[in-house]
Amino acid sequence: MAWQPSEQGLQEVLGMLRDTSSTDSEVQRNVAQRLDQLRFVPDFLAYLAHVLIHCSTEQDSHRAVAGLLLKNAVNQRSTTATNENDARALNYVKNSVLTGLADPDQIVRQTVGTVITSLISNDEPGGWPEALDTLTKGMSSQDLNVVEGACNSFAKICEDAPHKLDFEIQGQNFLDHLVPQFIQMTSHGGAKIRLYALQILQSLLAIRIPAVSANLDNYIQALFSKAADESPDVRKCVCASLGLILGSRPDKLVPEMSNVVDYIAYCTQDDDDTVALEACEFWLTFAEDSNLKDQLRPYLPKVAPLLLKGMVYSDWDIAVLDIDEVDEAVADKETDIKPRNYSSKVHASHETNDPSSSKSGAGHSREAQDKAFDEDDEDEDDEDYDDDEESSEWNIRKCSAAALDVMAVSFGNDLLEILLPHLRDRLYATDWVQKESGILALGAIAEGCMQGLEQHLPQLIPFLLQALDDQKALVRSITCWTLGRYASWCVQVNPEDKSQYFIPTMEGLLRKVLDGNKRVQEAGCSAFATLEEEAGQEMAPFLEPILRNLTFAFSKYQQKNLLILYDALGTLADSVGSALGGPGYLDILMPPLIERWQRLSDDDPDLVPLLECLSSISIAAGATFTNYTGPVYQRCLNIIHTTLTQYQAFEQNPDEIDEPDRTFIVVSLDLLSGLVQGLGEHMHTLIRDGQPPLLHLLAMCLMHFEPPVRQSAHALLGDMSMTCFPLIKPVIPQLLPSVIEQIVVEPPADCISVCNNAAWAVGEIALQYNGDSAPLEPFVPALVQRLVPILLNAKSPKSLTENAAVTIGRLGLVCPALVAPDLSNFAQAWCTALWEIKDNDEKDSAFRGFCMMISANPEGIQNSFVWFCNAVCKWQHPSSQLDQMFRTILQGFKTGLGANWDAQMNNFPPVIRQRLAERYGV
Repeated sequence: MAWQPSEQGLQEVLGMLRDTSSTDSEVQRNVAQRLDQLRFVPDFLAYLAHVLIHCSTEQDSHRAVAGLLLKNAVNQRSTTATNENDARALNYVKNSVLTGLADPDQIVRQTVGTVITSLISNDEPGGWPEALDTLTKGMSSQDLNVVEGACNSFAKICEDAPHKLDFEIQGQNFLDHLVPQFIQMTSHGGAKIRLYALQILQSLLAIRIPAVSANLDNYIQALFSKAADESPDVRKCVCASLGLILGSRPDKLVPEMSNVVDYIAYCTQDDDDTVALEACEFWLTFAEDSNLKDQLRPYLPKVAPLLLKGMVYSDWDIAVLDIDEVDEAVADKETDIKPRNYSSKVHASHETNDPSSSKSGAGHSREAQDKAFDEDDEDEDDEDYDDDEESSEWNIRKCSAAALDVMAVSFGNDLLEILLPHLRDRLYATDWVQKESGILALGAIAEGCMQGLEQHLPQLIPFLLQALDDQKALVRSITCWTLGRYASWCVQVNPEDKSQYFIPTMEGLLRKVLDGNKRVQEAGCSAFATLEEEAGQEMAPFLEPILRNLTFAFSKYQQKNLLILYDALGTLADSVGSALGGPGYLDILMPPLIERWQRLSDDDPDLVPLLECLSSISIAAGATFTNYTGPVYQRCLNIIHTTLTQYQAFEQNPDEIDEPDRTFIVVSLDLLSGLVQGLGEHMHTLIRDGQPPLLHLLAMCLMHFEPPVRQSAHALLGDMSMTCFPLIKPVIPQLLPSVIEQIVVEPPADCISVCNNAAWAVGEIALQYNGDSAPLEPFVPALVQRLVPILLNAKSPKSLTENAAVTIGRLGLVCPALVAPDLSNFAQAWCTALWEIKDNDEKDSAFRGFCMMISANPEGIQNSFVWFCNAVCKWQHPSSQLDQMFRTILQGFKTGLGANWDAQMNNFPPVIRQRLAERYGV
């Protein structure tokens, strides 16, 4: 017997649905509890379906709520009936919702589409043939509501679960049957239906469904026929679809490229901003594909001016952002401050070009597209502007600037020649909006057009320095960003006379750091941090005025800009290094930091960037930081201990206790790393006497379930091995087993840096034993078994391969007899991994260990001798000890080969033969 609702049950459900719109919090709480109790009751799903479809006299909003609850319930349970009641209720739900496709209310129809999508998503492909048959026939219905409902449902399915439509029926793929119908529907008289059809095809194209590729010519013709559609949404979808085709099958658009470019150029200037933005996205897609460079080149004169035009602030932007008054005393709103992700340390034991081997910062939104054009890109992250949320979104201005940047990198001077006349007109325009867009464009092309711009920069930099004092805050802020883009040139040009560009740029940006407008403060502080990175030690002679300016900013900045100020101070410390420990500098720098330090509680999110800043300062200042070490060290211990205790409580009762924020423990571990790096032996007393004991906390963190915690804990272990080894040596046998567990071939993505730091830390530990191999020997076989496969695995990240190689070498330095037997397995890979690394102490220690392994097992290097010689020749200035080891090994091989030596040398390139002969006499 078919399911039917009881009047009592129906009234109860209707009552709950009506109560969902109540403003009484107690009523809402009761409703939520009752709904939670009912969500797994089969009849409840049927009641929700009944309300959604059949209670036409009920408010549409209540029917829609019923549908959303039904969708959520479907997603939380299996669509396969387990008993008769389940089957009866589920059949009722499926049969009912299909009739809802004809409902006269649009909200109900769309909700029905959502429910149908959930039911199909939770079933096997083709598992609900009645629905697919109803939807397919619905597209040909005479009832416009049914057509719209069917197309809306297909659009949702193709967006959320297109693979559920990928199945065989009567020897033909279901999508092979559907795609031609979708293409035909793009010519439907209803704009919404045309849009649904285009969205369906776009979703299928994005995942490269074969049925779309098979009908691509007809699809493209359908797009062209919709190019002048009256609906902005349809035109937007046409632009997006052309962009997808350009990215996946450019060969199909190349014959029509002239028409495509004309159309996209027209849409780039569309009165509807959503259409214009989608068209602008097309240019970005076009520019990013290096294979299409020659196809784009002829159209640069047409495209470049359009992008410049798109970079001009719109009237809406100006209404929201154009704030010239002094607003530094206006407190930030919560919406002004975006969450900030803290990334824990990734240690590398050497210098490398691999970006994964250095400390990583916060990610960028929208990947490369938004890398530098977030309304001045003061922080390379999206911003919120006052209470207007839309101004932080990806928009035409940002997209145009990003596209121009990519084109500049691709075309360099060719693009610059096209842009120069337009840039001159904008930069010297009397209209500040035009001037501002010109300065943005100048910054956008900095990377790609630097070679051609160099001859103009002696005039442009003074112009920008003058623009820093423009009366318009938006001009001042974008000028800061653009100067940051040319910071490298200002530092490097005319190095004998810093007063010409470097010092004026530094002084100009420092003035903007103290601007009365918050937006300009932000841009100035961020650009100054960029200048610090580029200048490095060149900043050291100016430390006192820099520190006085930056610390004075503490009295002016609101919360959002304080975060950037911390970053600027940390970057300054990283840049000038030990110079920060000079007389009097910490007396200027530390008081405002201490004041903030004392004001913030241990669980205040603002403490995180402060701790990060202090980490850089402690490393740079070294022993000069001693006066501040005790309180900082103790607070880090307290934070780690408290957070670990909170984690224990959370693990015991996860349903009632919120998971702690791991950021506090991670940043505290990293600050402790900074302290032990910067102060070395000065930390011994604190570590030995501090409570709770650091080594106990470290042992817990090394085994913590959160990868970032383990990552920073291994970094701290390695740093302590370098500076505090006598303190940790007694516990090394207890710590190493957990460290070794983290060294694995092909670690999960979120554990790569953990593995990296663990391998590096083991190398630092090995180096400290200095001939006392006995405590380390029990662990060497297990380490070799884990490190060698990483070295030999082609999929290992470059930094991990290099760290594994260095650590293998250092193990050979301490226990050569235990590592040497495997030499023939990894010698070639070892030499290859390390020969491109710059000469430094870490590489030196690794190569000394490698030479000791060769001495213990000369036969192990025979098949890789040419690789070893190549690695030897890569060294520019090996230490005298290493140089002698190289000489001894090479002379030994020459003696051993005797008359065959010359034949062996003939296999080497002439440059290697010459170098070996000149340096080592072989």
